[in-house]
Amino acid sequence: MMVERWYVRGIRGAITVKENSAREIFNATVELLQELMKENGVEIEDIASIFFTTTPDLNAEFPALAARELGWKYVPLLCAREIDVPKAMSGVIRVLMHVNTTKKQDEIKHLYLRDATKLRPDL
Repeated sequence: MMVERWYVRGIRGAITVKENSAREIFNATVELLQELMKENGVEIEDIASIFFTTTPDLNAEFPALAARELGWKYVPLLCAREIDVPKAMSGVIRVLMHVNTTKKQDEIKHLYLRDATKLRPDL
């Protein structure tokens, strides 16, 4: 009998915003989280934790608030600021979602939306 093997996998994603406002950060984060869930067939119970980062120019709101407003009450969430690298793209919200899944690493769909597509053109 073949036993299904479960793994903890990381799903990466990023999205850009047009301005440093609570509404922009909230809406972009919701969009990114919903797309990551849909594209990877993830349910809330599959999520082990989520790590959010923002570029130094974004401080109007915590991206994690979007997950809480989606009803993700028991998912551990953490926000941090990206390293302030000269000439790096600004206005970026990044996500590292840890999920329990049976998918292999090459089956995970990492998503880079809006101008963030420039961050990972290989994907």
